[in-house]
Amino acid sequence: MLVNESQHARDARAAKRAHALSLGIDDTFIATMIDRFYAKIRSDLMLGPIFASHVADWAPHLERMNLFWRSVLFSSGEFTGNPMLKHVVIPDLDRRQFAQWLALFDETLIEIGTAPARILILERARNIANSLLNAVNIHSGRGIGLSKADEL
Repeated sequence: MLVNESQHARDARAAKRAHALSLGIDDTFIATMIDRFYAKIRSDLMLGPIFASHVADWAPHLERMNLFWRSVLFSSGEFTGNPMLKHVVIPDLDRRQFAQWLALFDETLIEIGTAPARILILERARNIANSLLNAVNIHSGRGIGLSKADEL
């Protein structure tokens, strides 16, 4: 429990965890999701080489991803770090890679989850992918939103 956390914040955190648990999302589910998802990533022709060039030791990375997703899905506060900074420095990262990341995530969720769990997690994953893609685009000077070329 955080020292300065209000009762409202504790209640909201507990409600978020209870909702996830009611969908079958617990620590074991998240660990299975992470293991299977990153196995797919490592063997993927598009994403595998990108991850291989940035992840030297998979065990600590997988543990960090467990912390990250528990924080996302339970509001556990376990994860510290800045994923944005890790992604904006990857050259030539674009919409195709994020779309493939989401496709592999969805494939993993279909294999291991119920529809409500899949919907919740995929929504969060899509928001994360969009946020990271926007940051990458801004950092690379591509910007976000519609350009003049997009106008009718």
